[in-house]
Amino acid sequence: MQLDAEPLLAELAQKIGTLPEDTAVVGIHTGGVWAAEKLHAMLGATLPLGKLAVTLHRDDFSKIGLHPQKKATDMPFDVDGRHILLVDDVLNSGRTLRAALNELFDFGRPASVKLAVLVDRGRRELPFSADYAGATMTLDPSQELVLKNDNNKLRFDIQPKN
Repeated sequence: MQLDAEPLLAELAQKIGTLPEDTAVVGIHTGGVWAAEKLHAMLGATLPLGKLAVTLHRDDFSKIGLHPQKKATDMPFDVDGRHILLVDDVLNSGRTLRAALNELFDFGRPASVKLAVLVDRGRRELPFSADYAGATMTLDPSQELVLKNDNNKLRFDIQPKN
């Protein structure tokens, strides 16, 4: 089953509204970066887009190892004292978000961090919540949402969990 993510981006941008001028948009690799690139443009963000790679901060790193296409973190601005809009595709357990915050704080101490996600699955293992969500969706625990980027059009595939 597929779900078009473009309407979720529009809903998310509407909920976020206008960004304060000193706010940086930061996406979590890989799906969060795709969504952040689009939100960055939709919201008229003035600072360059930041990108976080969280692999080395994952609590399951010893089990899964490095991703074969490891991405790098890119913070083209000073994080200290900056307001951050952190973007990811799906919020589920909260473990990716924990890893993202660890990586972000390696670059400095932001003034604030707000979380925007395309889909909130609502199945927390850690005490995190999204400030902005394009949609809330309940799936069977045996299923996962995988964001795909087909010629710069984002869509979710609902598929069995590996």
